[in-house]
Amino acid sequence: MQVSPPRGMRDFLPGDKGKRERVLGLIRSAYAAHGFDEIETPVVEDFGRLHAGLGGDNEKLAFNVMKRGLDAAALQAAADADDPDALADLGLRFDLTVPLARFYATHRAALPQVFRAVQIAPVWRAERPQKGRYRQFVQCDIDIIGEAGILAEIELLTATLATLDALGLERCRIRINDRRVLFGLLESFGFDDAEHDSVLVTIDKLDKVGPSGVIDELTAKGATEGAVAALSEWLHAPERALPSGRAEEARSDIARIEDALRASGVEGELVFDPFLVRGMGYYTGTIFEIEHPDFSFSLGGGGRYDGMIGRFLGEDVPACGFSIGFERIIDLIADPAADAATSLVLVHDKADDPERLLRFKRDLIARGHRVRLERRTKNLAPLLQRAQDAGFRAFALLNRGAQGVDDLEIRPFEQGDGQSARE
Repeated sequence: MQVSPPRGMRDFLPGDKGKRERVLGLIRSAYAAHGFDEIETPVVEDFGRLHAGLGGDNEKLAFNVMKRGLDAAALQAAADADDPDALADLGLRFDLTVPLARFYATHRAALPQVFRAVQIAPVWRAERPQKGRYRQFVQCDIDIIGEAGILAEIELLTATLATLDALGLERCRIRINDRRVLFGLLESFGFDDAEHDSVLVTIDKLDKVGPSGVIDELTAKGATEGAVAALSEWLHAPERALPSGRAEEARSDIARIEDALRASGVEGELVFDPFLVRGMGYYTGTIFEIEHPDFSFSLGGGGRYDGMIGRFLGEDVPACGFSIGFERIIDLIADPAADAATSLVLVHDKADDPERLLRFKRDLIARGHRVRLERRTKNLAPLLQRAQDAGFRAFALLNRGAQGVDDLEIRPFEQGDGQSARE
């Protein structure tokens, strides 16, 4: 039988799982320190909610859950109508934002006027698996609902920068833009409203293909010729002035955010990028993305989505969120392991009395250690290496003469594959 996990999904050995949980603990602590409260939502949502036009292209990647008790007639009817979606009534969540909007609509009366939420949980997308892209992955979201002013953006950016600092991710910077800037620019260049979405898809490739590549693709698409020429001129201009109107107003709001962060002493680089796009169609205002000079992909992002919750409540509620790409950062940061003396393996002989072993283990736990009992082997190196890989940071040999834990010599593991055991 095939024993590998499904494509795009992974098992985690104890050492990997331990590191992931320790990093998630740091993220949770940083978010909590900034006043965000953690919530939990079901892994499934109604099919109609997941396909209501709120999730952009991610809706096409949703894993659907078939209705229970389907019979041959129902299967045949769906086949005759060429509508396989008719067989589904639920789906696995493809992000945490749509479930949050539904959660807020459900529990609004029990929540504060301005609600600061943390969600850290797995999501599922039917992606084509490749390096750094999985079908099941963890998202770390913070959102502020009910705050229409720039205070929401300032709090989200402050909490995110503090979290990146706690994780030891140096040289990150946050690119910031506003959808009003994008649409204001497109209008000023002369693109028709019907072209906007397609043009933004191409502009989103600017970092990868450069100005000439963007212009070539828009020309091949048959975009408005005069607008393409105006865009080309703007891209090659020594100074890129924004048009008056909503683009200028949005840039003013971004400048206020930058000034507020600088005045409060928040560390971290914030860079205005008028052609930062972000792919999700539900963004209505400010958008942000975390970038690192060593990587071509973003390490997280988010933005303002004031129109989403109104789809459930019938009235607009301001909302803004930011997500750290957990799967993309986990391999970039050192393991925030506990101190060497707090996590140890107690190596004992086969003949040791179980009551004696449990007494030593109990006393070590009482002193704050995490303890695993391991039977001594002829060659200790592989045993201790496995313990290191599982996240343990020290070991002690339980000799026959030891009367209590004070008689144990607790030795931190050295770097390498069980070198300590060979001494």
